[in-house]
Formats: sequence, C-alpha cells, structure tokens
Amino acid sequence: MAAKEGYCVKCKAKKEMKDAVAITMKNGRPATQGICPSCGTKIFKIGA
Repeated sequence: MAAKEGYCVKCKAKKEMKDAVAITMKNGRPATQGICPSCGTKIFKIGA
C-alpha cells in the first residue's frame, strides 16, 4: 500500500502514516489507519 498522509492530533500536523492499513468501518465506508512516526499515536483517516 502507498504511504498515506493523515493528521496527528498530538503533533498537530499532517504526517505520513507508518504501517498504514486499509480498513472498512462498521457502516461500510473505507478508511486508513496507521501510526504517527514522531510520537507513536494512532492516526485514522476516513476515505480511500
């Protein structure tokens, strides 16, 4: 999977997700979940 960019709430900045994984939410919408490379916080982005 290509590197995805998401907003880290802890760092208050857009970061490239580490270990990004495409998931499907309960309502069927696609999302991407990964880890912030700086602080290790979970990053979640709705959409493909």
